[in-house]
Amino acid sequence: MYSSERLKGIDVFVAVVDAGSFTAAGERLNLSNSAVGKAIARLEARLGVRLFERTTRRLALTDAGHAFHRTCQRVLGELEEAEHVLQAEGSVPVGRLRIDLPATYGQLHVMPLLFEFMQAYPGVQPQVSFTDRFVDLVEDGIDVAVRIGGSDAWPAPIGHRFLGQERRIFCCAPGYLERVGPLADDLAALAQVEGVLYRRADGSPGPWLIQRGNAPVEHLQPRARLEIGNAQAWVDAVVQGLGVAQISTWLVGDRIARGELVHVLPSFAADGLPLYLLWQRSRQLLPKVDALLAHLGKTLHV
Repeated sequence: MYSSERLKGIDVFVAVVDAGSFTAAGERLNLSNSAVGKAIARLEARLGVRLFERTTRRLALTDAGHAFHRTCQRVLGELEEAEHVLQAEGSVPVGRLRIDLPATYGQLHVMPLLFEFMQAYPGVQPQVSFTDRFVDLVEDGIDVAVRIGGSDAWPAPIGHRFLGQERRIFCCAPGYLERVGPLADDLAALAQVEGVLYRRADGSPGPWLIQRGNAPVEHLQPRARLEIGNAQAWVDAVVQGLGVAQISTWLVGDRIARGELVHVLPSFAADGLPLYLLWQRSRQLLPKVDALLAHLGKTLHV
């Protein structure tokens, strides 16, 4: 059994962090400055750590305070969600929904689907972040995430659904072909083209993936004319005729359909990274989470 003592002072602590001072927190909670200070002192004594660094000029969280604040926010958020579920009799999707998406893919392909979802469920309030790095859903309080990359070996608390595999193709602008001439669909032509490469977060250019028949995928580091670390600018550079790039079809499909880019070297197209839908298993039965998983699982693809 959990003692109710563990809940005492949490609301005061969070109010102090949010308000920035004992006085401002007291005004929010209708408590005196002294009462707020005593509540924080009792909380620190019970936890055995200092939560704030106090000076005459400023109030700042300690490292332990930062960690405890993240936990308190998550706990209070889950309590609020539980109230929403009860108020909606456990059937209507309502409340805040934390979603994390890959930056470019999320903006181009997930957000339109999320707008549809919001129209269908006006009681849901999405909070969307965009990151291309690894995100710990439990630690960061994320309900649902979309990820490009990874494997089936996700941690036990994380549910996952495989949505498909990227297809990476070589493309260039029609103007580039007018300048250099037609490209033969062979390795010699591939070795001679000017590459427009994606510059990864670690500063290295992404290699080209070469797949011939059933042979293992090979990594080729081409001659680079330009390296760009932003996906949209990368595609724009190829459209401007600066060279050839290997890009996922989800990123350039519309440009090819409009004739701004041309698919070249078709024999060297290769499978890229997998696309996954992820969620916290502990929240899967919340109506808002279940509804979003159903919507994205039915409509999202690469």
